[in-house]
Amino acid sequence: MPKQRDRYQVSLKALIVNDHREVLALNALPSGSFAGYFDLPGGRIDVREFQTPFADILLREIREELGDVEVEIRPVPVAVGRHLIAAESEQSGGESIHLLYLFFEAKYKGGNIVTGKEHSGFRWLDLTKHKLPDIFKSGLLEGVLMYIQNRV
Repeated sequence: MPKQRDRYQVSLKALIVNDHREVLALNALPSGSFAGYFDLPGGRIDVREFQTPFADILLREIREELGDVEVEIRPVPVAVGRHLIAAESEQSGGESIHLLYLFFEAKYKGGNIVTGKEHSGFRWLDLTKHKLPDIFKSGLLEGVLMYIQNRV
């Protein structure tokens, strides 16, 4: 039997860190695949963005989700994770979607955070003071754990 290669959509996620080393976490909507957990700012790469630098794509996503905030994005990924959006989910269009997350660290420089329609609020979290499986799940948990393990 010939080997089958999987197809992934790529989603860029920001670990936005403030001066207290807290990470910005977004309240997930009750109807999405992260219901009851937190999400991180970011999103998928659009077709027209194939040659766009990752940091520029991520900045677009951050501004769409948080408003006109100022961040400084490190252009090198700090972690990866995988997430499945099941075919039964409202978001999937009837077909399972495999997502590959690339996580980038970003320094919060200022601005008024205003969450959009994809989230119901936000919190700054000290990741060392929480049971992370209670806060994140799936590929977000995988990426956050990798980030903590490798953070200097």
